Amino acid sequence: MTTSAPVISLFLEDEAATDRLGEDLALALKPGDCLALSGDLGAGKSSLSRALIRAIADDAELEVPSPTFTLVQAYELRIPVAHFDLYRLGDAAELTELGFDEALQSGICLVEWPEMAESELPDDRIVLTLTHEGAGRRAMIAAPEKQAARINRVLAIRAFLAEAGYPLAKRRFLTGDASLRAYEAIYPDDGVRRILMDWPPLPEGPPVLDGKPYPKVAHIAENAYPFVAIADILRERGFATPLIHAVDYEQGILLIEDLGSDGVLDENGQPIAERYLESVACLAALHAQAIPQDIRVTDAHMHHIPDFDRTAMKMEVRLVLDWHLPWKRDGAPVTDAERDEYLGIWDTLIDQLDAAEKNLLLRDFHSPNIIWREDETGVKRVGLIDFQDAMIGPTAYDLASIAQDARVTIEPDLFDRLMEQYLSLRRAQGGFDEAGFLKSWAIMSAQRNCKLAGLWVRLMRRDGKPGYLKHMPRTLSYLSVALQHETLAPLREWCVRTGIVTSES
Repeated sequence: MTTSAPVISLFLEDEAATDRLGEDLALALKPGDCLALSGDLGAGKSSLSRALIRAIADDAELEVPSPTFTLVQAYELRIPVAHFDLYRLGDAAELTELGFDEALQSGICLVEWPEMAESELPDDRIVLTLTHEGAGRRAMIAAPEKQAARINRVLAIRAFLAEAGYPLAKRRFLTGDASLRAYEAIYPDDGVRRILMDWPPLPEGPPVLDGKPYPKVAHIAENAYPFVAIADILRERGFATPLIHAVDYEQGILLIEDLGSDGVLDENGQPIAERYLESVACLAALHAQAIPQDIRVTDAHMHHIPDFDRTAMKMEVRLVLDWHLPWKRDGAPVTDAERDEYLGIWDTLIDQLDAAEKNLLLRDFHSPNIIWREDETGVKRVGLIDFQDAMIGPTAYDLASIAQDARVTIEPDLFDRLMEQYLSLRRAQGGFDEAGFLKSWAIMSAQRNCKLAGLWVRLMRRDGKPGYLKHMPRTLSYLSVALQHETLAPLREWCVRTGIVTSES
């Protein structure tokens, strides 16, 4: 085995500490990882393996027998796990017959007594050696750079939890998203579940416009300050956003309130009309609020909510040119004439947004980011959890996000009800330019769906996430609805000509 990362050394004071290390490693390992566990009899290899497997299963009572006699025990979990005990292995070559290679392709391999087949194990394995030390144990972990970085990250989060007052908290994987954030469910001794947001800082990407990387051009949040700022300002105004329990801005780790786990979709993944209507009512209430553009987060940091400006809008709609059309054309790029005409159309449309109502827009106000709180009333029934990329811009953008939910089909009848719900509430507030709002809604809907039509392809081709492509037909259907507005006639003609939508849609 070769590794360039320093060896990680940990003192485990008791059996519970060994179990916590197993639970932490469950959050660090990924399919393709081999964890080789070395140590004398009674050193804790099986205990650590058992805790790791139960953590991935999220089942503290899961039966995890020792594979001493069967040599391998397989578990079909969130990540498949194959637990090997090679103590009785007759020959190293027998490892292949046990299905090691196949197991490693799709999941994680835990290997006790790896010395019995060292020549057959992958060079990039993680080696964890347990030895007795005083009344406890010493764990020494040697791993290649990428795996070591993941392990160090989960250990840093454990240290963060200890600093926040929860050193013994149980941790479980919760979810990831299309970004590089991940989430854990944290179970402290007080019995109140909390959510941990793992948002590691990343090196700045390559420049895409005027020497700036994509996040800076499109105003994508790069640290936790915007999340805390928006959460605090909205909660002060009566909206349901998570209370921030602890935050490490430098490392990008946040411990936040758990608003619940109910969403706005039923058990079949279909929209629950009442919850969507309440979400739209929450949005109408939000748009009536005057949100300051500069928000104090700490004594040393003021968050300035960026404007959804021309540069950001055009950067997003370029995804159609850079990803969607080349994918549709089997790799053939758009022509210079097509590009110039498309971007010229968007310049004209963006000019028409000058008179649009502008306020805080949350940017991704749709089903994955809305928590339903049945026991609350009014706007507090709608929990808001994803707003770190919020901007100041046309308020119609967020109504397009929910009324044309990117992750689920909103049928025409529900769409009409959502639009009328929002418009009637805004009329009641007074001073509402309905015709101007509907015009900006059509432009913002087209802008968002053009972005998504390119984003789904980018997630597939660049990021290896093909599952998002299933949203493409819905996205193009939503785009066709927006293109029906007379203001968008030039864009509709361009989209028909390039084959993005059909003339009948």
